[in-house]
Amino acid sequence: VQLQASGGGLVQAGGSLRLSCAASGSTLSLYDMGWYRQAPGKERELVADISSGGKTNYADSVKGRFTISRDNAKNTVYLQMNSLKFDDTAVYYCNAETVLPVAGLVNYWGKGTQVTVSS
Repeated sequence: VQLQASGGGLVQAGGSLRLSCAASGSTLSLYDMGWYRQAPGKERELVADISSGGKTNYADSVKGRFTISRDNAKNTVYLQMNSLKFDDTAVYYCNAETVLPVAGLVNYWGKGTQVTVSS
C-alpha cells in the first residue's frame, strides 16, 4: 500500500485545513486508518483514527476541533482540522493497518505533510 498525504500548509491560529491521504495498491476499506503527528523534539503521537467499520477515536487535544473521515470509493482518508492552534504545528502522517491471513499485522506509513500554525 502506498499512502500519499497532502493538504498541509501555513495557516493562522483559528484557521482550518483539510488533510487528505490517498491510498494506492490496495483497497482502503480493508484498513484501519490513522493520522499521526510529530512536532520538533517530540515523539510521534496519534491524532485520530478510524476503523474499517467507521468507528472514530481522537486524541483529547483535538476533540471537538478535528474530524477524521474516509471515502472508500475514492480510497482516501481525510482529516478536517478547525480552530487550529500553534501547538498543532507538526508533520502529519497517515497510517494504514490491517491483519492479513498469512502476513498477520501489517502497517504502512505515508510521507508526512507539514502543518504550520502561526500565532
